[in-house]
Amino acid sequence: MDKEKKIFGISWNVFLLGLVSFLNDMSSEMIAPIVPAYLTGVLNVGKLASGSIMGLIESLSSLFKVVFGYISDKFRQRKVFVTLGYTLSTISKGALAFTHSWWDFLSLRIVDRVGKGIRTAPRDALIAESTEKGKTGKSFGFHRMMDTMGAVAGPLVAIALLALFVKYPADVAYRRIFLLSAVPGALSILIIIFLVKDTGKEVKKKIKGISALKSRNLKLFLVVVAIGALGRYSYAFTMWKAQELGYSIVQSLSFYALFNAIYALSAYPIGVYSDKVGKKIIITAGFGVATLAALTFAYAKTLWMLLTGFILYGVYLAIEDTIPRAYMADLAKDFEKGTIIGAYHTVFGVFVFPASVIAGWLWQSYSLKYSFLYAAAMSALAMILMMAIVKEERS
Repeated sequence: MDKEKKIFGISWNVFLLGLVSFLNDMSSEMIAPIVPAYLTGVLNVGKLASGSIMGLIESLSSLFKVVFGYISDKFRQRKVFVTLGYTLSTISKGALAFTHSWWDFLSLRIVDRVGKGIRTAPRDALIAESTEKGKTGKSFGFHRMMDTMGAVAGPLVAIALLALFVKYPADVAYRRIFLLSAVPGALSILIIIFLVKDTGKEVKKKIKGISALKSRNLKLFLVVVAIGALGRYSYAFTMWKAQELGYSIVQSLSFYALFNAIYALSAYPIGVYSDKVGKKIIITAGFGVATLAALTFAYAKTLWMLLTGFILYGVYLAIEDTIPRAYMADLAKDFEKGTIIGAYHTVFGVFVFPASVIAGWLWQSYSLKYSFLYAAAMSALAMILMMAIVKEERS
């Protein structure tokens, strides 16, 4: 692959994959902010079930990531899995327009998450293989920035469509938005098919053993990832918090757009900075920000506290959805990048599901305040363990 061809200091392949993620996330985020209201208001799903469904949706995709990361390493193929994954997700999102029960909804969201599980590790490996040594933070930061810019555009498009469909019943408006969300998703698939170049065949050594999995540093880090995931709450809880304080669905969408704007603006500079100061330090700081974000949501009663919570939440996710991937890519050898990055995603996914179940149970049994306090405690524990790892490696 021609790694010399660049745009904005980023390899052409990474730039194209960033554009793909922009379009796909625009598609996803056109529907994501209305899903909580759709679940509770249209499908009449209860609080515990809603929290569990959102957690299951977040978790399922990760279970497939290590499998398809390994397969893409084994057969030295990346693009075919990336294409298949995005295609499944696009079809399933559009088909939500025809759901009439929580089971229909969950089935299609599972298909969407399976698609994400198929594509994520091979795509991340493709990004790593298309990047100069020592610049993984920059490339993954750029990718997350583009991904999240799509997440900024998506809610804004949803707001415009809700205004356009204001005369229709809520369920009709939601279904039309679901159907239209497939358009940018289809464009992203065309870019992959006709423009993105595969890198898997350039890896000369086929996978025989997973050397990085023998690393003590990696094992300790995966423990931290598991604990941090136990404190990870779905974006839906932040939307429910806004609605609990009396804000409308359109106002909640505006908060969500702000969160994604902060996320997008933070991801790239944080990625670049992590290449300079060290990724473990930035990851540690990220868990600290996560703790502050959860505490802010827990005690938010005013507009300013709520806005602060969304800003901190955006910075936290900009760090924790970006830097761990780059860190894992640095630890892995070329022939095992898909597997190692997939292992990170899988550990995260296994533990993020019980996190949302616990948060949903706390919400139903007590209040949203306790859901966020639980998240704060887990994030604080992950931060302390990361600090111990950094200190041990320096001694």
